[in-house]
Amino acid sequence: MSEQGVQSLIEGAPDAGENPTEERRRNRRGTRRVLIVLATVVALVLGGIVAFVGYLGYRVNDNITQEDFLPENRPPVTAPDGTDVPETGIGTNFLVLGADTRPGDAGRSDVIVLVHVPEDASTVQMIHFPRDLWVDIPGRGKDKINAAYAYGREPLLVATMEQLLGIRIHHVARTDFEGFQRMTDAVGGVRVYAEEGGSDGIVEGWNDLDGEQALAFVRERYTLSEGDISRGRRQLAFIKALFLKATSPENITNPLAVARFADAATENLVVDQGLSIRAMTDYAVSLRDIRGGDVVFATAPFSGFGTSPGGASIDVVDEEKMAELGEALRTDTMDEYLDVFVTP
Repeated sequence: MSEQGVQSLIEGAPDAGENPTEERRRNRRGTRRVLIVLATVVALVLGGIVAFVGYLGYRVNDNITQEDFLPENRPPVTAPDGTDVPETGIGTNFLVLGADTRPGDAGRSDVIVLVHVPEDASTVQMIHFPRDLWVDIPGRGKDKINAAYAYGREPLLVATMEQLLGIRIHHVARTDFEGFQRMTDAVGGVRVYAEEGGSDGIVEGWNDLDGEQALAFVRERYTLSEGDISRGRRQLAFIKALFLKATSPENITNPLAVARFADAATENLVVDQGLSIRAMTDYAVSLRDIRGGDVVFATAPFSGFGTSPGGASIDVVDEEKMAELGEALRTDTMDEYLDVFVTP
């Protein structure tokens, strides 16, 4: 059918002897109607996107709780040579805590991870601090590092770690183990590499885990070769797997997947007063090019296992290597710190 024939079906055939000028006017009116329809569709789509983003922002903001996690009247952090540690220009240190909410575990943090993002945001460096690490706690003397959390919650744990390493901790975030399960299910499960198997059904090598299996994976320690040390390495491997899956194309380009993960990740998230939604978004954007090989791990250095004066099992700090770790964090040179590992 000719173009004129199609037009006549849309607008009606012109009367015999109709002026060609009038026909062109009809064509222009038809084109304008099409453009108006298209503009309306585009406006509706964009409006839907704006509404979705607005809802997501509202939901995330409603989920997140802010608390006074950082100590009050914080004095400058002093390096071993007596100089003050600068507050900026040396990367950002996040203290990430995970609390196991099973009965009998109240008041304890079973995940203590220091996340260092260098100034150029080229890598993510995670250091696991075993909860039995025997350290000096300000105002309390020697005790397990986890006791700092029990004595004075986040502010005292922050002060303990700043004193231990000679660094400034900029932000603190706390979630619970149940959040790990929800986030895993939100991204459709994760693929995690386990350095050793266990009684929880995990095999050495790659494991595909749903939320319930992931929860068992990060909790297990009694059947692992080094107990809490091995569990810490598992937790780091899981965090990496979850991070990579959440930022994979299949999830990041799916608005519903983004919404599910954002909701699950923030449902029980508590952060310090300075960590706003905008700040978290800016940090996430700065890490958009991070890949699996850019995420490196370390375990806070200890020289072996021992017993406290009260008879408790402890991890003995390696003072020399802890000083080296503190220096690397303090000077934003973690890429030169040797005692790191990368899981597949």
